[in-house]
Amino acid sequence: MTGIIEGFEGEYCIIEIDGKTRDVPRKLVNTGAKAGDVVEWDGSQWNTNLDRTRERSEYIKSLMNDVWDD
Repeated sequence: MTGIIEGFEGEYCIIEIDGKTRDVPRKLVNTGAKAGDVVEWDGSQWNTNLDRTRERSEYIKSLMNDVWDD
């Protein structure tokens, strides 16, 4: 299962999974994870997928460049 971290609130991490947000206890999320990261469930913890996070970031930057390009 794959999701995107929307942010953190108290002891919870908000993860978007299949278009819906879920509040997940922080203890189940890799300590280095941050908002915007693509995370994957390994059966016991949400871990950051660095390659997919980088690809997503580059895609978003390209969309922004297209919008702001003159």
